[in-house]
Amino acid sequence: MDLGLNGRTVIVTGASGGIGREIARGYAAEGADVVLTYRSSREDVETLAKEIGERALVVPYELGDAASADALVSAALDWTGRIDLLVNNALRASGWTPSPDHVFEDVADEEWLEVLRRNIEGYIGLSRLVAPVMRGRRFGRLVHISSGLVVEGMIGAEYYTAAKAALHGFNRSAAFSLGKDGDILSNVVMPGLTTTARNGERIGPISHVYSDRAPVRRLLGAAEVANAVVYLGSAANTGITGQAISVTGGV
Repeated sequence: MDLGLNGRTVIVTGASGGIGREIARGYAAEGADVVLTYRSSREDVETLAKEIGERALVVPYELGDAASADALVSAALDWTGRIDLLVNNALRASGWTPSPDHVFEDVADEEWLEVLRRNIEGYIGLSRLVAPVMRGRRFGRLVHISSGLVVEGMIGAEYYTAAKAALHGFNRSAAFSLGKDGDILSNVVMPGLTTTARNGERIGPISHVYSDRAPVRRLLGAAEVANAVVYLGSAANTGITGQAISVTGGV
């Protein structure tokens, strides 16, 4: 299947590792020019850029910082003159302490407010910046990475999931606004517990709890989640918009 991504420009935030890295690889494999953002892991993202080659641009990005978002969009436009796709993948999860002893009202105000503001304001703010570019070209795709925890819940994830749930509401209404101005689609992807190069040891002790519940009887890998993101952000997707799609192995 031709995904219609050759020569298109995609911004992937949080591309230095995990699911973000595989999303970037997926778009690059389809011929897209990929803007890779990072917050602190510059070495990791530069390694990825070398792997992709001349169709990769590395840009620092601080989630939820307006000046950083402006600079990111400007860098992408200066590079190729277009922005066809935005994958909002970066996250801020400070204050997230999944422990049986966690008490959500004990989290300091500055911690939970930062989690809320960075995760929802960051996604909305960057979407607002790319939307006029997409409206002008009458084409665009937004894919926002959320979490299966929005519907499953977890002790310690109260504020993170609150931000992600708000993202779902924004996505649904934004799809109507964008869709009236062209072939512009917006969706949310909700990964479940996913194996990545970084989190194997951390999730090992609890992985069986999720894999035992899944119809596929295993955890999905980051590349499997990325496959869904790449399709939703492609020109081959002509009618899926305003949706929150679980990519969890059926959990």
